[in-house]
Parts: sequence; structure tokens; C-alpha cells
Amino acid sequence: MSDYFSDGERKAYALPNRGPLKFTSDGNLDPDILAAYWRYGFYVLEGAVGADEVKSLVKDFESMMARAPTHQGADVDAQGEPSIDYGFESVSFKFAKPLSDPMGATDRTGGRYPVKMTEFEAPSDGPEEVLLTIGGSMQIMESNLRLYGHPKLLRVAESINGPDFVPFKEAVWVKPAHYGAAVSWHQDGTTHWENPNLDAGTHGFNFMAQLYPTNPMNALWIIPESHDKGKADIKKLIMENGGSDKLPGAVPLLCAAGDIAICSRQMLHCSFPNTSHQTRVTYVFGFHRRASVQGVEGWDVGDKQSFCYDDERIHRRSRVIQLAIDARRQCYPEETPYVYRPMGEEADLLRWSDETRETVLRNYNQLDLGI
Repeated sequence: MSDYFSDGERKAYALPNRGPLKFTSDGNLDPDILAAYWRYGFYVLEGAVGADEVKSLVKDFESMMARAPTHQGADVDAQGEPSIDYGFESVSFKFAKPLSDPMGATDRTGGRYPVKMTEFEAPSDGPEEVLLTIGGSMQIMESNLRLYGHPKLLRVAESINGPDFVPFKEAVWVKPAHYGAAVSWHQDGTTHWENPNLDAGTHGFNFMAQLYPTNPMNALWIIPESHDKGKADIKKLIMENGGSDKLPGAVPLLCAAGDIAICSRQMLHCSFPNTSHQTRVTYVFGFHRRASVQGVEGWDVGDKQSFCYDDERIHRRSRVIQLAIDARRQCYPEETPYVYRPMGEEADLLRWSDETRETVLRNYNQLDLGI
């Protein structure tokens, strides 16, 4: 591990932005956690997911992998049976060449990946493709849906975005040991950089739940406090760094299994090719302020019909929050469920069942609110 990675590890642990999830006596997120999040742009909630629930997440992931398509565009798994995404319109498996940067210097997502990371030549006996992301994962991994409805995490979302918070999207990111692909330096937000009311929370945030421990070689890398400085000129930063993608000041997102990081979508971040012996699997799910998406043209505008995120679409997508709350209630009856106020009286109709799996959850991510 080079000095850059070991120095980053030391700096990451020196930051005062990690610890257990805590609330005040009146149920609000601990103000020290909130202050550190707003200052640095991310916070590691240590042990936020209990050991039994981590086992459930890992079991679901491993079962899904056994039935995953063998490569990009395949419709069968390694046993030659129909893959787990067969018959779903909106469950997507994306693959990449080992140790490559598939998104860097492309026009994907509005061109937010302007530079290409250093790529490595994979061993000739390695796989031709490795899994990168799984979109729409709550349809095929019920443990993801239950975690999405976690009452304490939803209270965190309320503390950051207000009680009328709304969804963004979800995905599972995979960095296989030895072969994991890179993700170029970028900021997630794309829509509001020129908005005169832009602030540190305009583009929302993601929860990043870790199924396995992370290390400096496979982790997400973040430049602390970059979330509150507007849109970065990434090409210029790389040029000023002598062309190296190892930008100064960055730190790895170091977590144990069961830790959940809160990460601003405006922070400057990347991940390097994973040449380590450890696989990283991160379940990512995010939330917005309603005001950030109301009446806004999002990612779906372009080749498709021109429209804005209106009340109907926001409401239809937000129903999944209530569905997840009930799915969790049925699995963890000892918990006090979160009360998601935007659903109002409709909450009683959004019970987790075989019927709502088809009528509410199926293809839910075709209504994502991307900004």
C-alpha cells in the first residue's frame, strides 16, 4: 500500500466524524453528529446495523450473486438457469472490465465524470467482466427493503432534509477483490449548481451501508468539506496535481461491517481499482429535500418526454418509503416504526404483502428522483 493510501487512512481516523448513532431525549439526531456531517460532508455511524441484520444482508447478497447474470446482457446465471433479474424491467446489473474506469471521461449522467482514473491490466487468467452495480435492488433483496425502512435511519433523514423528505434512488455497489473497477472523481449532484439558493444540502445525501469491512484500497475516497464549495473543476484539480488522480487531502471511507456512512451528494469523491484481497459491497440509498425536486427537470428529461417532477410522481415514488416501513415492522415487531408524515392516512393502505410487491414495489425505480 503506497504512502498515499496509508496517509489517507491515518487522516481518515483522525477526523472527528465517526461514532455510534445517537439521538437527543426529544428524538432528534445528536447535534454533534449533525454538526460534523455538515462540516465535513460525511459521517460514519458505527455499528448502525446489528450483527443479525448484517448477516441477513450478506445472506441475501450471496443468494442473489448465485443467481446473478454471468455478464452484461446475459439472461442466465452460472448454472444456466434464468438469472434473478429475468422478467424484471427495472432490475439492472452493470458490469465492467476488471481494474478499469468505465465511466471516466464519458458523457454518462450529464458528463459528471470528466477524467479517467488510472487503469490497470488485469491478469490474463482473470474474469473478462466484473459486477459494478445492481439497480433496483429492493425488488430482489428484501433485506435491502427492510433496511430502507429502518426507523432510526429515517429519523436521520428527517433531521437532515426535514419531515417531508423524499427518495432519490438505490443501488448496490460491488468492488470484487483483486479486480474491482474504479469510479472516476465526481460530485453526484448535477441539477442545481447554478441555483442562487444552492447550499450544502441542496442535492441531498446517501446512506452507504457496508456489508463487509472496507480498506484504503477498496473504499470510497472523499475530499472532506468539498460538499460546500460549489461545483469543482475536476480537470483543473487533476492538472494542478501533475496529472495524478491521487488528489491531495482525500481520505478513504473506512468502515466495519454494519457501519453506515451519511454522505453528501455534493462531496467530491471517487474509488480506485480494487487490487486488495477484500471485496467491498455497499448498499446505497438516498433522500432529498422535497423542495430540491419539486417542479425540477431531473435525469429523466432528454431522450424521453419533457416533464418535471410533479406532485403525482413524487408521491408515487415516496410510497416505497411507507412500504419499507411496514416490511420492517413485520420483521422487527419490537421496534417502534417511523411515522412518515407525507403519507398521511394512506399509510394504512401501504402494507407489505404479495400484492403490494407487485403493485407498488415492482419497477419502483423507474420513478427515481435524480437531480
